[in-house]
Amino acid sequence: MAGCVKYCVPTCIFYIFAENNLIMAEISITDKDWQRVKIKLQRKYNHLTDEQLQYSQGQEESLISKIMELVKRDRNYVIFTLKKALVNIDNNRL
Repeated sequence: MAGCVKYCVPTCIFYIFAENNLIMAEISITDKDWQRVKIKLQRKYNHLTDEQLQYSQGQEESLISKIMELVKRDRNYVIFTLKKALVNIDNNRL
């Protein structure tokens, strides 16, 4: 990918495209990790239900969009929150 900078953290890859300032995030969340991340999200946003947070591995983009709508936050915030939850997966705090 010409013209982009790649940042790597555990289970997350972020591409920042300099040409048009578009930030695209590719987040890989396993089903096992999602169970822990979901609990963290529900603690932070206690109105979220298990039904609203249904996720299947490989459906990260639809998950990000769904969370954006549910918590009324922008894409960057949702990605930051998911990244933070994944990096500190063994910690109960988000």
